[in-house]
Amino acid sequence: MTVQIGQYERFDLADGQRAAVPGPLAIRFRHDFGRQPAMLAEFADLFGPYPFGEYGVVVTGDDLEVPVEAQGMSIFGANHVDGRRSFEHLVAHELAHQWFGNSLTVADWRHIWLNEGFANYAEWLWSERSGGESAEAHAARSHATLKTLPQDLVLADPGVRWMFDDRVYQRGALALHTLRTAMGDAKFFELLRTWTSAHRHGTVTTEAFTELAQRLTHVPLDRLFTAWLRQPRLPDR
Repeated sequence: MTVQIGQYERFDLADGQRAAVPGPLAIRFRHDFGRQPAMLAEFADLFGPYPFGEYGVVVTGDDLEVPVEAQGMSIFGANHVDGRRSFEHLVAHELAHQWFGNSLTVADWRHIWLNEGFANYAEWLWSERSGGESAEAHAARSHATLKTLPQDLVLADPGVRWMFDDRVYQRGALALHTLRTAMGDAKFFELLRTWTSAHRHGTVTTEAFTELAQRLTHVPLDRLFTAWLRQPRLPDR
């Protein structure tokens, strides 16, 4: 549960998609969040049906360091609405958490990449699906950045200190892109839809995900998962 108090205008973006926004931000909001209904439709195609009855967005009158989502709702700061869609990737990220984080909830925080890596990869998928850069282009740039950072994080168990480190987000997305490349698009997106359906409104673990992935393909995946999830050194692409 979350409570937001302020001077808000209410908007209906589409069936089951609502928003509360300060009046002075309304015009910019309509532009910046104008593609959210199409985004939800794309994610439903990629991940399976939207897992809740409605989806709400609140934009606060003050700035927030980062947006935050809860079940069925996401909260953005005034600084995330600029009229240029500069933060549309965050709109995608928080929406994706409705599948990965709220419907599918990690059994314990060791598995946080199942939330953040998936939401980060959803940003790349939306970019690809909406006419922006391909997921491969995002992956190449992300890998180049991670190569310059310390190689001391184990994705499948990053520990309390690194649980929300950007490397968890980026390396998680890279692991998924590598898995997609290995399995092929048809099997990979079948995996995502099966994953969200089998564990809808339940808890999940890394082991359950890797076991499901291997059941859906004849391609051996153990070496891939060991390198990306269980060893600290960043694998080559």
